[in-house]
Amino acid sequence: MKKMLISLALAATLTTPFVTAKEASSEKQANTAVQFRQAVLQLVRSNMGPLGAMAKGQIDYDAEVMRVNAMRIEQLALMMGDYFELDTRKFSVKTEAADVIWEEMGDFESKRQDMVDAAANLQKVALAKDESNYRSAIGTLGSTCKACHDKFKTE
Repeated sequence: MKKMLISLALAATLTTPFVTAKEASSEKQANTAVQFRQAVLQLVRSNMGPLGAMAKGQIDYDAEVMRVNAMRIEQLALMMGDYFELDTRKFSVKTEAADVIWEEMGDFESKRQDMVDAAANLQKVALAKDESNYRSAIGTLGSTCKACHDKFKTE
C-alpha cells in the first residue's frame, strides 16, 4: 500500500504543470505581497530561534517546544507558496527576494517543500521524544532555510 501511495505521489509530481508566478498589477499590490512575505518569514524565524538554541545546547531539550514550533513552521512553509507566487519585480518595492525566485519558481517550490518535509520530520522526532536524533532533525530543517536563502535572498 505504501509503495502504491509513493508511486501515485510521484506520478502526480511528474504530471504537475510547470509552476509559474503571476505578475503584480499595481505597486500597492506588490507592496502588500512583500509585507505578507516578510511577515511569514518573521514567523518562521521566531519559531526557528528556540530550535536552533536547543540544538546548540543553549536552552534545554523540550520535545513539546520542538513539536509545536515544527508544526508552525510546516504550516508557514505551506503558506509561502501563496505569498511568493506574485512576481513583484516590475515595481520598486523594498524586498530581499532575489529576482531568480520568479525565474526558477519550480526550484523555489522544491526548496519550500523540503522545508515542509523537514518540519514534518522534526514533529515525528519530537513526538517520539527521540533525544538521540533531535539535533540532526533541527539541523536538517535549518539547512532548508539556508538553501533557500543562499539562492533566493539578496544580501
